[in-house]
Amino acid sequence: MNAMATRPETDGSRPVRILVVDDHPLFRDAVKATLQRGLPGAVCAEAQSAEEALPLIQREAWDLVLMDVSMPGRSGLDILQDVRAARPRMPVLIVSGNCHSELALRVLRHGAAGFLTKTSAAQELLTAVAKVLQGGRYVSPDLAGEIALALGTGTDTGPLESLSNREREVLRLIAAAKAPKEIAATLHLSAKTVSTYRTRILQKLNLQTTAQLMRFAILHGLVD
Repeated sequence: MNAMATRPETDGSRPVRILVVDDHPLFRDAVKATLQRGLPGAVCAEAQSAEEALPLIQREAWDLVLMDVSMPGRSGLDILQDVRAARPRMPVLIVSGNCHSELALRVLRHGAAGFLTKTSAAQELLTAVAKVLQGGRYVSPDLAGEIALALGTGTDTGPLESLSNREREVLRLIAAAKAPKEIAATLHLSAKTVSTYRTRILQKLNLQTTAQLMRFAILHGLVD
């Protein structure tokens, strides 16, 4: 899919340019509509994957990239380092369906300017975008206190640091009692690949069973 942009009429000043990256067309449409209502004259382009977004980011200057953390192929978290290398001053606002402080903290430590949950209201999206465009950071209010404490104290996540981004996603879904086929469908992987990830996670965390994985995830705040 080619990136598509809508350029409303402006008052002559340079419009805000925002790239929306998500694999769900309805979500992209809703975000673009919200942004264009709240930011008159905004230019909103879209990409459906991290792989599609990265060349756009490398080729064009954007005032903001709003990107899903979990997509088929490379995730938003996976390409943050590439984005920072290509556009070190360009802010990235990460959105996710998972409202977990551990994920938000990891996103911020990888260079994102903010973290917003997909359950947020339209007004909160506009608030987050405005703050990030002004050079600030934004975290969903229900996570802000915990994230501020962790960032201030330099707290790390212990054994979780050994897991890759995809392994964390698999662990989070295992802990949510999802069957291997459900995990495979959610992450656009094969059931065999999910099984391989599960084995790696068990080895890295020195655990033996799925029940132990679930207990570990709960203790480390990966599930509600």
